[in-house]
Amino acid sequence: MKIAVIGQSLFGQEVYSHLREEGHEVVGVFTVPDKDGKADPLGLKAEKDGVPVFKFPRWRAKGQVLPDVVAKYQALGAELNVLPFCSQFIPMEIIGAPRHGSIIYHPSLLPRHRGASAIHWTLIHGDKKGGFTIFWADDGLDTGDLLLQKECEILPDDTVTTLYNRFLFPEGVKGMVQAVRLIAEGKAPRLPQPEDGATYEGIQKKETARINWDQPAEAIHNWIRGNDKVPGAWTEAGGQKLTFFNSTLNTAGLAPEGEDLPIPGARRPGVVTKAGLILFGNDDRMLLVKNVQLEDGRMIPASHFFKGADSSALELTEEELVTAEAVRGAWKRILPSILEVEDSTDFFKSGAASVDVVRLVEEVKDLCDGLELENEDVYMATTFGDFIQLLVRKLRGDDKEGECVIDYVEKAVNKLTLRMPHQLFIGGAFVDAEGAKTYETINPTDGSVICQVSLAQVSDVDKAVAAAKDAFENGLWGKISARDRGCLLYRLAELMEQHQEELATIEALDAGAVYTLALKTHVGMSIQTFRYFAGWCDKIQGSTIPINQARPNRNLTLTKREPIGVCGIVIPWNYPLMMLSWKTAACLAAGNTVVIKPAQVTPLTALKFAELTLKAGIPKGVINILPGSGSLVGQRLSDHPDVRKIGFTGSTEVGKHIMKSCAVSNVKKVSLELGGKSPLVIFADCDLSKAVQMGMSSVFFNKGENCIAAGRLFVEDSIHDQFVQKVVEEVRKMKIGDPLDRGTSHGPQNHQAHLRKLVEYCQRGVEEGATLVCGGKQVPRPVRPN
Repeated sequence: MKIAVIGQSLFGQEVYSHLREEGHEVVGVFTVPDKDGKADPLGLKAEKDGVPVFKFPRWRAKGQVLPDVVAKYQALGAELNVLPFCSQFIPMEIIGAPRHGSIIYHPSLLPRHRGASAIHWTLIHGDKKGGFTIFWADDGLDTGDLLLQKECEILPDDTVTTLYNRFLFPEGVKGMVQAVRLIAEGKAPRLPQPEDGATYEGIQKKETARINWDQPAEAIHNWIRGNDKVPGAWTEAGGQKLTFFNSTLNTAGLAPEGEDLPIPGARRPGVVTKAGLILFGNDDRMLLVKNVQLEDGRMIPASHFFKGADSSALELTEEELVTAEAVRGAWKRILPSILEVEDSTDFFKSGAASVDVVRLVEEVKDLCDGLELENEDVYMATTFGDFIQLLVRKLRGDDKEGECVIDYVEKAVNKLTLRMPHQLFIGGAFVDAEGAKTYETINPTDGSVICQVSLAQVSDVDKAVAAAKDAFENGLWGKISARDRGCLLYRLAELMEQHQEELATIEALDAGAVYTLALKTHVGMSIQTFRYFAGWCDKIQGSTIPINQARPNRNLTLTKREPIGVCGIVIPWNYPLMMLSWKTAACLAAGNTVVIKPAQVTPLTALKFAELTLKAGIPKGVINILPGSGSLVGQRLSDHPDVRKIGFTGSTEVGKHIMKSCAVSNVKKVSLELGGKSPLVIFADCDLSKAVQMGMSSVFFNKGENCIAAGRLFVEDSIHDQFVQKVVEEVRKMKIGDPLDRGTSHGPQNHQAHLRKLVEYCQRGVEEGATLVCGGKQVPRPVRPN
């Protein structure tokens, strides 16, 4: 068919291109005049293809169609007009001219939401179903007969942009092509629009987009997302007009704790938190706004509302300067009316439109090897200088979104200044426990208090699980490729290596681990574990399986391995960081999110690890860490319906209880590493010196706090006394003391209760007839400082 395409935008360009691919002859394209020297994408593409392009500033004058316009149109001999997206008013003399008439794309399910702001009103009204209509044009306002409709589900946090990008654009292009195909085949229906349920809403403008606070939170959320980007829902607050973007009702785990922002007319003041701006409806329910545009046009994260402007400009490396110049070239291509792009050049004030935002984002992604960049980033940094700063921060992995305020405990130890977080880690932020509850973590070397650590409560577990679930279901973690996930884990391993001396020192301070052993084993093996599992990320795959029964050689059976969701990890105190790494790295490699409960007596390396995950760019909520008691935190994780798996290392008795709780709650998957009593058998024909060495290392490695420690030694009678004598000789050579002393071979037992148990076992052995030949009591230790 001979087709005239009347419209504009990338959507119009895609429809035009697909119609040509279908074999139709596009005899002419009618689009809008160039703006600031820039041609519309539809017209630009058609000109490249050699198709006649017309850019009439108007089609009528004083209510009458312009004869020159009609003449140029009629000369093309079009059989059908296709209007994919058109902002101009096209006269009926053109609409009705072709043999097949004209068809128009409309982004709603007509007759609902007639008018130019249909997508906005679909969201503002909170419709659960949306979609588009292709209809036959008539002289009414979106009232023509229906040709084709397709619908989709409206997601709770959809905006105009997300709905358009996810469904209305891609499916709309296909729908337009399908409609033309039906017309060409003589199968296109003409179904009169019902008037039942018909609505018409006017164009949304800035002056009509003011927020009415006397309505429920859901209605306010719908108003904000329905006006997202253009024109923008706004209110008066803080002495200026504020426009809100990126709203969500998903506030699970959020507490309205922060600085109040009074809003005239609102039931309660807004609260600026680390997550964004919490707002309230007249039903006292919360919604969260993540971005705010100030009256001067600057877009900022809502969480930064009360913060001053960041004046610390990054100094760019040679490589980054090359990237900046390449990006400057992209700005010049998009803004042809600008002679020179300077740091102060404003993208939008230089004539850029929303379609140019998409183009800029895609060009920068190509230049920066697939860097994660969103349209919102352009609105957040509208000048070239600010945009380059934002871009470089993202490339370095330290952009503002990854920043977190940390209340460190600082200690000068081992020729280092340790900076140790001591709060719970939930949703990418260090926070106090419910009720600000804390407990003391003790240095086992001298019994001194290292610091106060937040003590997690049941409500904190619920917040952490909610954060992990949201990160799994809605966050970036589930959207990035497996290879990108692996890159993040490699980066985390690199950071752990950079901080290995600090981590090993914290293990020595908090767990009594001998520093040199901690450096090699506790920390060294943790780094190796994350590197190992980082390599697994893009190698987790299913199988195709041949079957021989039903329809041989025709059926296909395949398996697909998928992450299960939120994993609860309960780790012991003997290897605080290494046990965390063994369990966590595997979960993360598979794409899961985790809530970790470190042992109550050794929480500090886990919390330092949490800080490093932020620096590595692990998305918020993927890793959550809750110091606290097993009976409270561990039990709640086992019982929680949103936790899909528990990994536990500890006693057999507790393991049985966890397995029962997991079965009763939601039949969780369970991995248990429970107690044992490993035997070492030594016969008379052994190399006695080697046997003594092996026996001692099996018993005393890591102070005997080892899952596979030789809890029982069976020595043949004929060499028993000689073996014991040599062991005592070697034990007396051991240096027991400060784990940070490089000569120490045996540090303090992990905590007082464990030491007391060991002494009790010695006493019980003597009482039951054993002969004590060495030790049996606590060695003197340094005097506890005042």
